[in-house]
Amino acid sequence: MLKVGLTGGIGAGKSAVSRLLAGYGAVIVDADRIAREVVEPGTPGLAAVVDVFGESVLSPDGTLDRPKLGSIVFADRERLATLNSIVHPLVGARSAELEAAAGPDAIVVHDVPLLTENGLAPLYDLVVVVDAAPETRLARLTSLRGMAEDEARARMAAQATREQRLAVATLVIDNDGPLAALEPQVREVWKELTARAAARRA
Repeated sequence: MLKVGLTGGIGAGKSAVSRLLAGYGAVIVDADRIAREVVEPGTPGLAAVVDVFGESVLSPDGTLDRPKLGSIVFADRERLATLNSIVHPLVGARSAELEAAAGPDAIVVHDVPLLTENGLAPLYDLVVVVDAAPETRLARLTSLRGMAEDEARARMAAQATREQRLAVATLVIDNDGPLAALEPQVREVWKELTARAAARRA
């Protein structure tokens, strides 16, 4: 098995790269998706969150009110650390289950937005960073996602710097251009991953 960490700043296009790699046959383990799953209604994760933050973080239908919880934790580092201490172990355990189910010959790509911030690079055989200039990312967030510019800038500022991400990269995908320019790069990265996986089996 080849374990790959995939990361990139918000608006860099990591999700597009993840979809393309899945199309080539990579097993994708999406940390964001798992983080949502482990706090769905009826889960121990949601119960633990409510124990700590109170029932005010629930929507009327019993699901987690993410904007409400976000407004609490992003204004208070200690509260954010508490939330992470609940969610991160659950995400880690579920990720390990999915990885184990992938089989010994799989190329498993862990799609992890905060890989750099949380010092996770050593967990993977190599790290692929999707890179784009800050002005490109800002334009995507405001035009494609409809974010207000000040919100987009704040979200970008809360993440690792471009330099910090590139420092942990084994391979870099430049996504400053259109999707048509992205696909050939992802194809080359897939060739590199399959070559490395084959070398490990040899």
